[in-house]
Amino acid sequence: MQELHVASTIGTLIQNNTADFVFDNAANRPQHIALRRRVKGAWVDVTSAQFAAEVTATAKGLIAAGIAPGDRVAVMSKTRYEWTVADFALFTVGAVVVPIYETSSAEQVEWILSDSGARGAFVETEAHAAIVESVRDRAPDLIAVWQFDKGELEQLGTTGAEVGDEEVTKRRTAVTLDDLASIIYTSGTTGRPKGCQLIHRSFVTEVTELLDGLSEFFNEDTSTLLFLPIAHVFGRAIEVGALAAGCTLGHSSDIKNLLDDLAAFRPTFVLAVPRVFEKVYNGAKQKAHGSGKGKIFDAAESVAIRYSQATEHGTAPLLLRLQHAVFDKLVYGKLRAALGGQCIAAVSGGAPLGARLGHFFRGVGITIYEGYGLTETTAGIAVNRPGALKVGTVGRPIGGATVKVAEDGELLFKSPVVFSGYWQNEDATRDAFSEDSDGDGGNGGRPATARGWFHTGDIGEIDADGFITITGRKKELIVTAGGKNVAPAVLEDRVRAHWLVGQVLVVGDQQPFIGALVTIDPESLPVWLEQNGRAADTPVADLVDDPALLAEIQSAVDEANKAVSKAESIRKFTILGTDWTEAGGQITPSLKLKRGVVMKENAEQIDALYSGSKRG
Repeated sequence: MQELHVASTIGTLIQNNTADFVFDNAANRPQHIALRRRVKGAWVDVTSAQFAAEVTATAKGLIAAGIAPGDRVAVMSKTRYEWTVADFALFTVGAVVVPIYETSSAEQVEWILSDSGARGAFVETEAHAAIVESVRDRAPDLIAVWQFDKGELEQLGTTGAEVGDEEVTKRRTAVTLDDLASIIYTSGTTGRPKGCQLIHRSFVTEVTELLDGLSEFFNEDTSTLLFLPIAHVFGRAIEVGALAAGCTLGHSSDIKNLLDDLAAFRPTFVLAVPRVFEKVYNGAKQKAHGSGKGKIFDAAESVAIRYSQATEHGTAPLLLRLQHAVFDKLVYGKLRAALGGQCIAAVSGGAPLGARLGHFFRGVGITIYEGYGLTETTAGIAVNRPGALKVGTVGRPIGGATVKVAEDGELLFKSPVVFSGYWQNEDATRDAFSEDSDGDGGNGGRPATARGWFHTGDIGEIDADGFITITGRKKELIVTAGGKNVAPAVLEDRVRAHWLVGQVLVVGDQQPFIGALVTIDPESLPVWLEQNGRAADTPVADLVDDPALLAEIQSAVDEANKAVSKAESIRKFTILGTDWTEAGGQITPSLKLKRGVVMKENAEQIDALYSGSKRG
């Protein structure tokens, strides 16, 4: 199938803008628990009415501070309650929200503030405030900075006390679906970040269409804990979607405390990137192997995967059902407890999850509905749903979307959720779209996005049932010296599935064979050291030629190679002495590998793969 259109079942959008979700909730279900926030270590309920009142108070302060409709205001913070208050207050006054990752460098902050022409900025910490101050002379439009940790969000409410409720209502009702809502700068795996312009129609359509397919998990009786960066479009969609559906929303600011926060909050479902699910799986596996129960876990893993595969096509055989029931008590229940004990489903996006993990978690009792999207598509533009699920795919397009596969395999989309272009960068915008003869670009007649087909840069396939499979990034395709096209993601995902592996980079462009650079997960290393009789403080750099470690990674490579032909298989690999991290500059805040950076930093190691030099 080369082209597919999915009709929308949604009629006219009820909301005029994204902020309306908050005020509709306050009017229709004022005592509903819309959010829970952490106060001195305890979760405190926040009703729909209370949240709307906080948003209104903050909006009044913004009006008093001189923030006008269309003004850009940045938010630089970890995921926390105040981020969401600021977000909806800015929507309410008609401002344009410009997220900045809290880990951003001074250079990145300078670029985003200056390029967007930000008039104001919310920051979380004194360190963030210092970064903004250090570049303020290069951001001439900036008139105010408010710091969450100083209580300056709450102080805005006092500042705006003289502004009447009617002024806030007037501002909000003047904001239309076709007004600019947010400029989200791409995390920049290559080049300088570009600002994606997302209008209110994109956000409202996105969550409305997703809720139409995922209402079983997004409703007034469910809850979710948001731990992804709200600066990332996926985190933003979760935030808006939860409030739109009445799903109780909580925030977790530090992924290091995630398991404790999940245990305390007990969400009914979670939304995360694949690396989070990999960490849960790897953590459980290494714990089992470290405690001498590795064989039990491995058997339980096999049963979970086979059980999921069997139930996908009907009913599992009796023996497999009995084995599954036994392991449910011994192993699976503990894994569900790691996600809070009440979690029955999850949504994964941001990168390929892989069929193995999808089947494993479904066999454990937590179905993961994998989806696909980009910043340019306001997060999800395709997703698996209850009753329409194929493990290993990213599901079908959302309602109102059209997808087709170009001659070179690239996925192209049209939809109201597709962005209106890059901020102040018409050349890049033109490059992102191809001409189309239907006149409106398939975006419901909106002239702002009448640009034809959006080029995702991803290679994919559409099966006979309309399910999409992502096979790689167009720019990441490797062409070996023998002319074989290789999508590295398939191999990388499989190698990274090993509990000891941190990150993987598959290489081999214009080379005689495929190679790989592999890093070791620092959290898993101590377990391996103990299992193999090595000193607990042995650094990875001293182990890159260790026969036992090489054998362990070789087993991961062998497993990955089962998914590809011999010509595509990894022939050689090198273990590196350090892991790649966001702090080191090799990983984006959304946990994507900066391939160009890694290849440049490890040029010698890559050359050594093909020159016959020893590993390491």
